[in-house]
Amino acid sequence: MTEFDSIAAELYSGAPGDFVSARNARAKQMADVDVAARIRALRKPTTAAWVVNLFAQERAQQLQEALQLAAALREAQADLDAPTLAKLSRDRRALTGRLAEDAAELARARGAHITAATLDAVQRTISAAFFDPGAAAAVASGRLTTDLDIGDGTTPLDPSTVVAGDVEDAPAAQEQRPDDEVAAMRARRRAQQALKEAERARDAAEREHAATLRALHDASRRAEQIAARIDELEEGLKTARESAHAVATTLAGAEAEEQRAAAELARREAAVAEVRAASVGDSPA
Repeated sequence: MTEFDSIAAELYSGAPGDFVSARNARAKQMADVDVAARIRALRKPTTAAWVVNLFAQERAQQLQEALQLAAALREAQADLDAPTLAKLSRDRRALTGRLAEDAAELARARGAHITAATLDAVQRTISAAFFDPGAAAAVASGRLTTDLDIGDGTTPLDPSTVVAGDVEDAPAAQEQRPDDEVAAMRARRRAQQALKEAERARDAAEREHAATLRALHDASRRAEQIAARIDELEEGLKTARESAHAVATTLAGAEAEEQRAAAELARREAAVAEVRAASVGDSPA
């Protein structure tokens, strides 16, 4: 941090009512004319910007951790499902609310009166830092000149437009530990996805097994029906064979009887013819 940045950080975390007099006094103390001119050109911060600057300097570690978590959450969002994202949004709003209230308490401890409108602006500024890396860098600098509102977030914020002095890069997401909240979210997401895929595979296997059981049941029932039909047909065939045998026996007997009757008829006809011939021979001339 340059000498100018250090002076700017001191001025922007000081009491807003004393800003102009403190700024001009520090400018007069500077031997470097260029630095003195830059200090004299500093704009008085809005109340909300001052509250955020105070928090950034007094609770730097707390703010850094929150901004690092926010960066990690931005990176993780693509891997999260809708319910997890909804919970994440609720948790993020709750966190920005707590940070804004902590910042307001620091300001009140300095004797400042923090209105509801100012508190809302502080929360919007911290929320902007959660969504936009440029806003995160601006908030972390502790040298905000105005409160932030990134709107729909489609246009990245240029921190140089809202910060006095140079701006360092936004706090990056730290390497995640196994027990880190984001790593846990990702692990849960992967586990949920694996569970869903396993459940889909199981459901498909259950449907296939059920279809196989139905096919087996149908085939078994059909086999039983065919076996019963075969038994029925075999029984009918046995009866038909027995009937055919009986008819054949009867037919053979009838044929023998017919031959006997035919022979008897022939014998009788011959006898009749013989008697008739004898009768004709005995007749008177």
